[in-house]
Amino acid sequence: MNSRPRLLLTMGDVAGIGPEIIARAWPEVAALCRPVVVGDPGWMSRAATLVGSPARVCPIADLTKAEAGPECIPILPASDQALDGVQPGTVTAAAGRAAYDFLCAAIDRTLAGEADGIVTAPLHKEGLRAAQLPYPGHTEILAERTGTAKFAMVLYGHGLAVAHVTLHLALRDVFRHLTPDAIQDKIVLLDELLPQLLGRRPRLGVAALNPHASDGGLFGDEEARLIRPAVETAQRCGIQVTGPWPADTLFARARRGEFDGIVAMYHDQGHIPMKLLDRHGVVNISAGLPIVRTSVAHGTAYDIAGRGIADAAGLVSAVRVAARLAQGRPKPLAEDHSVGSER
Repeated sequence: MNSRPRLLLTMGDVAGIGPEIIARAWPEVAALCRPVVVGDPGWMSRAATLVGSPARVCPIADLTKAEAGPECIPILPASDQALDGVQPGTVTAAAGRAAYDFLCAAIDRTLAGEADGIVTAPLHKEGLRAAQLPYPGHTEILAERTGTAKFAMVLYGHGLAVAHVTLHLALRDVFRHLTPDAIQDKIVLLDELLPQLLGRRPRLGVAALNPHASDGGLFGDEEARLIRPAVETAQRCGIQVTGPWPADTLFARARRGEFDGIVAMYHDQGHIPMKLLDRHGVVNISAGLPIVRTSVAHGTAYDIAGRGIADAAGLVSAVRVAARLAQGRPKPLAEDHSVGSER
């Protein structure tokens, strides 16, 4: 029993589907790890009732004494926000701030060695903004609080992983954030992550930015000026990587088994094909952090929140991947990963 990793499941934005997918997935989650929810006990109890779960919600203060099972959902209260007035499917500052509090508490406990990893339910970016929190999403909060300078959002599913060079940016801002160093960093992070999932060194392909990889410079010069130098540098370091390849063919080649990982230049270039591959089974992994963190790859689904019909398969997949990563990784030392430390 104790050989299984202890994973902290953050509730995310309580006005979304986070609480109910945790409640629905609980029997499978409890079989995969020693889970503890970080969130709000009242909302967790309502979610359990909503999905017809027989499990009781048990507030705790000491993670080491948490005993999770199919009939017990231990929960660590982690915010002083008043959430009783929050309505499902509605953006509020209170829910946005609470989602941030839940995440920060989970990060700090994991950095302190009290848990082996974090699995996050979705938060709402407008909720963060309503709470005057200047973050576009989970990844940026995780990087800041762990003091991590080089990190990547990776989508993983069906043996294929995609890392993103740029993330939550307007498309017009992508171009000025693409540099050979930034691209090489993501190649290295993906090369370091995938052996933990594959059991071997990966074969990586790097996506072009422009149509047809610019057709020899007819449609831009970013491939020759930015992407190819990064690929060549990574190759000299011994990484099995090629590119830049036209994105419209690269994903098909990877799906056929030619590549284990892809480096995409921007958010939608990686997200759209991966979510078409498997909407619910794809997992979001934060690469480069000193702690394990995975997440569902979907949002808060405000349109169906509170109806008890949300699919929890994505959460189960995220827990399964987090458990696998955590089992092969030593616990961090809190003093080595304090907020603001250089990495």
